[in-house]
Amino acid sequence: MAALQHERNARDRILDAARDLFAANGFHQSAMAELAAAAHVSVGQIYRLFKGKEDIIEAIVNSDTREREATILSLQNRLEAGEISIERTFELLLLEVMDNPHEALSFDILAEGFRNARVAGTIADMCNGLRKSLGDFACVANPGLSGEALKSAEEMILACLFGLGHRSLSAPTISAERTAKCAAFMIVAALRAMD
Repeated sequence: MAALQHERNARDRILDAARDLFAANGFHQSAMAELAAAAHVSVGQIYRLFKGKEDIIEAIVNSDTREREATILSLQNRLEAGEISIERTFELLLLEVMDNPHEALSFDILAEGFRNARVAGTIADMCNGLRKSLGDFACVANPGLSGEALKSAEEMILACLFGLGHRSLSAPTISAERTAKCAAFMIVAALRAMD
């Protein structure tokens, strides 16, 4: 049991260090020796836990996906309980994606997805998992959505999440809070206008 816990701790340290190192230097420019030093593990331990950088990227995306799914489930529960409105649901979701301390890493992972089919598949799986929940939110705003209109709504919301999750390079002129509030209002208005 202790060995399994030690391995989990090492795995978490490697993923945390990889996030920081890959965000600062890029995925391809980061050496395994640098990662080992930053994670306080040996290079051999990295290779015992991961086959290579692709496995590390996949683990980062999967970890981030699990966190995002937990956030969405919490929002769904609060929405169903009547604690928050659909506008506030989208606002909180948008705030969550805009609070991205590893935005540069996210860009690097997306770029790697265009070069590497395995990474692309991991990203596609993450997006497919999000679509169902986003579709559920869209149907709360407009219960009449179905078929192609619903699929289009899911794509529009997903695009908003991607775009606002990578907004720092656009030199935003309003706060994340104000952006999320206005964007949530616009998303819900657009959903309600769809037939």
